[in-house]
Amino acid sequence: MINLPYEPDVAFGVHLDLGVAAAVTDDQPQLGEVLRRHHFRYSHDLDVYLLPDGIGHNPAVRSVASATRELQDAGHTVAADPRIMLPPPVPTAHGVAARTTQPGHSLTALTGELHDLRRSADVADALEQILDEHHGAVGDLEEFIDTAAAWCERLDTPGGRELSQHLRTIAHHVAFLGDQLTDAQLDLSVMPDVTPKDAPPLANAPLPARNTVPSVTHTARARAAVAPSPKRPEVLPATPEEAPRSTAALPSPRRTR
Repeated sequence: MINLPYEPDVAFGVHLDLGVAAAVTDDQPQLGEVLRRHHFRYSHDLDVYLLPDGIGHNPAVRSVASATRELQDAGHTVAADPRIMLPPPVPTAHGVAARTTQPGHSLTALTGELHDLRRSADVADALEQILDEHHGAVGDLEEFIDTAAAWCERLDTPGGRELSQHLRTIAHHVAFLGDQLTDAQLDLSVMPDVTPKDAPPLANAPLPARNTVPSVTHTARARAAVAPSPKRPEVLPATPEEAPRSTAALPSPRRTR
């Protein structure tokens, strides 16, 4: 558990063998009732509240977050060890280094940040976080689907092998999506545009229907390619006319995750 200069009503911590634990002050029995509503159970031997054995990282974080919200709304003080947010490493084969886990990579939070951005280059930076080779959401999704495909293949049944192949095809589509997003990120990084001050809030902007695919004109792409940017010199060599992209392009093999 964590050591604090003051005694909160509830303190959440991480135990190496027992996982997430919660300690409460002795004179407020109602605190235990709140924790029970969020899947914690009292251990008489240890005098702490524990989550069920085998609970996953994401459900554990959600339990701590929801319990903390309810406790704070009721006026209680809460402290939590930040290591609770750190996901466990993904298992790897013997001799293969495990990927370093990173907290705070929330796609929902990044979407929220878009509402406050004004410059194209800033949106490009946000996209770059999604595309990061080691911690980006696109690569993580591709790895998750590949792992799910390997799980299905281990069933060693015709249905398992068929579903595994289907999932691997989806993973290729995700890799292709990453390549397309990389193109968009590069276009944004060289566009000098800034959102007008009188532009309506992004939350009020109409979103395209899911079943329509807005087209990007060659003129817009060419304009972005030659626009001055802090990340690119102002004088650029003329670029040759590029052929329109085929919407039936095959998934790129560039990604090797």
